[in-house]
Amino acid sequence: MISRRFLIVATAAIALIPRLAARAADNDAVATVNAFYDTLLQAMKGGKQLGFSGRRDLLAPAVTRAFDLPLMTRITVGPQWASMTAEERQKLVRAFSDYSVATYANRFDDYSGEKFEVDPKATPSTGGDVIVHTKLVQSNGEPVELDYLVRLTGGTWKIVDVYLSGTISQLAAQRSEFTSVLRKGGADALIQSLRDKVAQLAS
Repeated sequence: MISRRFLIVATAAIALIPRLAARAADNDAVATVNAFYDTLLQAMKGGKQLGFSGRRDLLAPAVTRAFDLPLMTRITVGPQWASMTAEERQKLVRAFSDYSVATYANRFDDYSGEKFEVDPKATPSTGGDVIVHTKLVQSNGEPVELDYLVRLTGGTWKIVDVYLSGTISQLAAQRSEFTSVLRKGGADALIQSLRDKVAQLAS
C-alpha cells in the first residue's frame, strides 16, 4: 500500500515542478544576457587597441547568439514586411544585423571602470517572455538602467527588445524611423539607409 507520507511528499514534489521550471527559465534568460555582457566588456577593454573592425569582429558572434535579429527586423519593419519578397527580407535581416553589431562596436569603444550588474531573477512578461533587468554602472558610479525582453525561440532564450531606463523601447524608436524610409523608397531604400549608417559608425 502507498503510505500517507509518500503521497504528501509526491504531492509536494509535483507542486514544486512549475516553480523549478520557471527558475530554470529565469536562469537561462539571464545567462543569455550575462554571456553577451561578458563579450561586450571584453570589447570595451580592448577599446582602441582592437579598433572598430576588431570590436565588430569580436561582437558579431555574440550579438547573433544573444539577439533574435530576424524577429527584431520583422517587428521593426512592421506591416510592410508581409508584402516584401524573400530576397528583400533576407537583405533587410543582413543589413539590420550589421547595423546592430556596428552600433555596439561604435558605442562601447573604451573602458574606464564601468561594470554591468544583472538581476539574477527575471520578471515574467506577456506570452511567456521575461524581462531581464540590468544596470550599466558608469565609472562615476551613476547607473544606467537597461532592461531586456527575452523570448524562448527554438529552445534558446534570445533578446527581442532593449528598454532604456526601463521604458524606452529600442524597436519602437527604430520602427518610427524605418517606417518613414520605407514609405519614401521601399525596402531598397531602407537597406541602403542601414548600410550608410554602418559606414558612418565605422568612420
